Amino acid sequence: MTDLGRADAVLTVSGLRIAFGGRGRSASAPAPAVDDVSFDLRAGSVLALVGESGSGKSATAMSILGLVPPTASISGSVTLEGRELLHADAAQLRRIRGSRIGTIFQEPMSAFTPAYRVGWQIAEAITAHRRRLGRRAVQERVIELLASVGLPDPARIARSFPHELSGGQLQRAMIAMAISCDPVVLIADEPTTALDVTVQAGILELLRTLRDERGVGVLLITHDMGVVADLADDVVVLRTGRVVETGPVERIFASPEHEYTRELLAAVPQLDRLRSAATVSADYVAPATEIAAEAREVTIAYPGRGWRAPDAVAVQNVSIRIPRGSTYGLVGESGSGKSTLGRAFAGLLPLRAGSVRLDDVDLSTASSGRLRDLRRKIGYVFQDPASSINPRSIVSDAITEPLRLHTDASADQRRARALELLDAVRLPSAVIDRFPHELSGGQRQRVAIARAVALNPTLLIADEPTSALDVSVQARVLELLAQLQRDLGFACLFISHDLAVVKELADEVGVMRRGALVETGPSSRVLTSPEHAYTRRLLAAAPVAEPREQAVRRAHWLGLEADQEAA
Repeated sequence: MTDLGRADAVLTVSGLRIAFGGRGRSASAPAPAVDDVSFDLRAGSVLALVGESGSGKSATAMSILGLVPPTASISGSVTLEGRELLHADAAQLRRIRGSRIGTIFQEPMSAFTPAYRVGWQIAEAITAHRRRLGRRAVQERVIELLASVGLPDPARIARSFPHELSGGQLQRAMIAMAISCDPVVLIADEPTTALDVTVQAGILELLRTLRDERGVGVLLITHDMGVVADLADDVVVLRTGRVVETGPVERIFASPEHEYTRELLAAVPQLDRLRSAATVSADYVAPATEIAAEAREVTIAYPGRGWRAPDAVAVQNVSIRIPRGSTYGLVGESGSGKSTLGRAFAGLLPLRAGSVRLDDVDLSTASSGRLRDLRRKIGYVFQDPASSINPRSIVSDAITEPLRLHTDASADQRRARALELLDAVRLPSAVIDRFPHELSGGQRQRVAIARAVALNPTLLIADEPTSALDVSVQARVLELLAQLQRDLGFACLFISHDLAVVKELADEVGVMRRGALVETGPSSRVLTSPEHAYTRRLLAAAPVAEPREQAVRRAHWLGLEADQEAA
């Protein structure tokens, strides 16, 4: 195992051990969540902590910030610029957080207070550590920071409330807050997980600039190996709280030494290298299969605010067909209309024009009784099972909710069906009486899939079902979806911003931009030799888990962005 010790380290973690107390007086001492973790972070470099959920990544970062619960036992050493942090008192830690160490969280919407304007919250972070600055100087500093992270019209951004900004804008505002007091270390905890590939590429480029121009040391916590290949200089691989491998990023990806590292890399969906459009035929004939679901020239618009405000067109004149047993992948940036079209397929939104048909029945003109029958043929898997499954329902009730609503099955019959479905999604029968919070993220998503297929649907709508999962868990969930489709024969509308996942699962792909379908065709062509400039930008922005190839792709993406700005 390669040693990452450096004489020029700005942050040093040595022999870190964290154990959380057991429940009850008689509880035995639990296994440590972090066990003998050591690494050095150099100024002007990016060190990635990678591993699955429960590997100890976030617990390690929280110990650096002094945010481990008081019930936890912690030992070892964490030094910042030579100063010990583990034994620092609360006042010392408050002075360090936000000044010497900045933090970027995964979900900026939960990190900003919704009741206050963004600029006010950044100003508060500045005045907490630089009390001598006058009000005008602080306001000027806020505008300067927002401009430095690439936000256009920083004065407007400063006046905005968090809900008035997009995810990418809010993440940039959080980075502005994190660097407001010129920290020497940035802790970036899954900073791009929920972002579209183009927004993600912009955030990664910003972090790279902070590293190179400000000399900030970045501790990157992520499960996305493409992001690691794009940004990291060194890698620490964690498994069940222990370091299993460390080394420079090129070596880790080219010749991993530990079996677990090899498993992580093997689980990453891969986008093929971009090929010339001439190498793949653009002529595509859909298979002669019965159409399960179809959108015909669909337009969806939301009423404008105010008397004279124009309507907001979310989807415009979109037509797609999904044969039985096939998967149609829908990709595009946030606001492109992907999820809106998915809700229309579920009969949850009124159409301005066009029609959505399931089993050749128009959902908009079907009677209420017929529509109820049709909805039992639709399964829906959402991005976050923690928010889509009732936390007060045990697994058995969560899975069989569709049977209770749409059938006359008895309680015993529903429980028997729940056991069948648990077996189908490869979960042990022992989880049937557990609550959702007692399951891992991957297990909860399997429960959500079991519920979605409980009535053997004609159409399964999967809206970002794997974006928050670890790569190995994601691989197993994708394999499960493919196997269930082979067994049950349903059509699938798969909505995602992860192009590699879509390429792995989808037969056809549609690319949406600003409500319109700009390109469609077989995934083997669209995602390797795209015809539309927007699709090429999406593909160039998607990171791949190979550092040298990713460097080429990054340069290609930057060139495309420069051309776009020039146009």
